[in-house]
This record gives sequence, structure tokens and C-alpha cells, in this order.
Amino acid sequence: MLNPVEVLKMQNEAKKLQKKLRERKVKGESKNGMIVIYMNAAQELEDVHIDDEYLSPDMSEALKKGFKEAFKDYQKKLQKDMVQDMDMDQLRNMFSK
Repeated sequence: MLNPVEVLKMQNEAKKLQKKLRERKVKGESKNGMIVIYMNAAQELEDVHIDDEYLSPDMSEALKKGFKEAFKDYQKKLQKDMVQDMDMDQLRNMFSK
């Protein structure tokens, strides 16, 4: 059975991590730079920039493609950022319990 004090500690650590993730900002861009998304490391969308050229109805496919590219770019940057921040000893301790 889990110790209630340990559970509270784990909840507090989770809240701190969530706050830290929300504070870290990552930008993702389409290959042509016409769509830019701004998200935090908790994967919450914060803002979007769409070049005016993409706002006409006949550009819907290009718009969809641009969003996919921007999100993929965001994911790559986030993963790279998170790996650089990882403390391998801390990670080992998490999984050795």
C-alpha cells in the first residue's frame, strides 16, 4: 500500500513539472515559414500565425499541409529540448523503484 505522505509528495512533484512544462515555449514552423504555431511543452497551443496568402478559400489544402508541417517541427524541437534537459540519474531512479 502506498504511504499517503509519499502520494502527496508525488502529486506536488507532478504539479511542479506541469508548471515547468507550461512555462517552456516551443515554436513550430511550416517548411516555407508561412504558418507558425506557438505551443508550450505541455503540448497546449498558445498562438498561431498564418500568412495572409493562406487565408483565401482556395488555399485550404496548403493551409492543412502547413499546419501539419508546423506541428511536426514543434514536436521535433520539443523532443530535442526535453532530451537535453533530462537528468539521466533522475530518470533511472524513476524506473528503478
